[in-house]
Parts: sequence; structure tokens; C-alpha cells
Amino acid sequence: QVQFVESGGGLVQPGGSLRLSCAASSSAFHVLSMGWYRQTPDEQRELVASISSDGSTYYGDSVKGRFTASRDNAKKTMTLQMKELKAEDTAVYYCNTFPSVRDFWGQGTQVTVSS
Repeated sequence: QVQFVESGGGLVQPGGSLRLSCAASSSAFHVLSMGWYRQTPDEQRELVASISSDGSTYYGDSVKGRFTASRDNAKKTMTLQMKELKAEDTAVYYCNTFPSVRDFWGQGTQVTVSS
């Protein structure tokens, strides 16, 4: 069974930085396209960034230039480096395949940007 475990969230001031991590249990991680998603209580889950098996990336307009996704296939991990954080980045962040698979959603990690 595939599992993804997110970590690294926390409380940060506007303009600050955080680094999120995603650990995968799947031995097929190296061939999976992966995504970072986020969700607030009032909105649907949205794609923040995706990264293909070879490292090609895509970013949503709201985070382009501020967030950087990377992966280490040997360690079966993915990271999201976030800088210049804004209050509107506050959300629960998840990792999943891209496109996402319902059964693979984990608990997520809370990111709160507030002064």
C-alpha cells in the first residue's frame, strides 16, 4: 500500500520560509509524478506544484517564484521549499501523486503564516 507522510509545517511570520518534506513508502516512487497540494477550510484542495519523475516542475501562479519542489528518488522523498510566505499561504499541505489518487491522501502538515 502506498503511503505519503508530510512533515515540516509550522507557524512562520509573513516573509519567512519553511521547508516541507514528503516521505513515500512506494518502491515505485522513482517513476511517479508527484504533487504538492494545499487546502483551507473554506476552499477545495488545490495543486501547488508538481514534479515529474525526471524532476521537471510546474508551479501554480500564486506560488511561482517563491516555492521550489525537488525530489530524491533514492531516498523516496520530496521537498517543498517555501520562501516569502504570505498569509494566504496558510493551509494544510499534502503530497500525493499527480494526478492525485484518493486513497493516497495522508494527514498533511499545517502551515500557518501569521504575525
